[in-house]
Amino acid sequence: MRSRRLAFELRRLREAAGLTREQVSEETGINPATLYRIETAAGRARPQRRTMIALLNLYGAGEQQRADLLALSREADVQGWLRPYHAELPEHYTAYISFEAEARTVRNYESLFIPGLLQTEDYARAVIRGNLPMASQTEVEQRVQARMERQAVFAKEKPVQLWAIVDEAALRRQVGGAQVMRRQMTSVLAAAREPHLTFQMIPLSAGAHAGMSGSFVLMDFPNPADPEVVYIESMAGDLFLEAEADVRRYTLLFDNLRAVAMS
Repeated sequence: MRSRRLAFELRRLREAAGLTREQVSEETGINPATLYRIETAAGRARPQRRTMIALLNLYGAGEQQRADLLALSREADVQGWLRPYHAELPEHYTAYISFEAEARTVRNYESLFIPGLLQTEDYARAVIRGNLPMASQTEVEQRVQARMERQAVFAKEKPVQLWAIVDEAALRRQVGGAQVMRRQMTSVLAAAREPHLTFQMIPLSAGAHAGMSGSFVLMDFPNPADPEVVYIESMAGDLFLEAEADVRRYTLLFDNLRAVAMS
């Protein structure tokens, strides 16, 4: 998130100065390909301090702006939520939690599970064990702990606004057994009364609908410099999409699911 914000600000400063990347390269000696990676946060590219200073000098950045951007560059790789015992978590999962921790709103459609932010510990443990049959007990418990810690986004001064839509099949599936599901459903009902949470279900009687192709998450952020992100998890790999066309497509898809779901 910080890398994307830094990229946006440096790109904005260059454009405000009326310079192309080629002109910046000529003035500073910085390779155009390097400038492109910095301005798009490709591969989490983080400029070295001397590169930052050269760019800020060329762009005529003010004293406070300079200090802010240098600090942002230093902190670009910091993941404040991460715990030492979560070092073995997959990179895509740590990236997802970093986005989620900074999000203003999260719109989540799930076809098979209760959304992670609403899972009880017993339900999460049963889901993870079933979904990762080859995982060790230690790995399962690390993921359960990480999932529980994610729910701290509701305890912030400005809690994340969650809009969750699930297919009825996610509620019918007996994950962990009847008692686990009873506690999970009771927890969801209690959470749904909170002002920062909306929970909807698409009934089985609705028949075919647009969400049957798979689950997804849409996130937007308090800072307008941070574009919205779509996250898609699958057996073939996980995707983060931020192209405007992709975000618009999934926003329309979520709106369609809202209309199909019960109130």
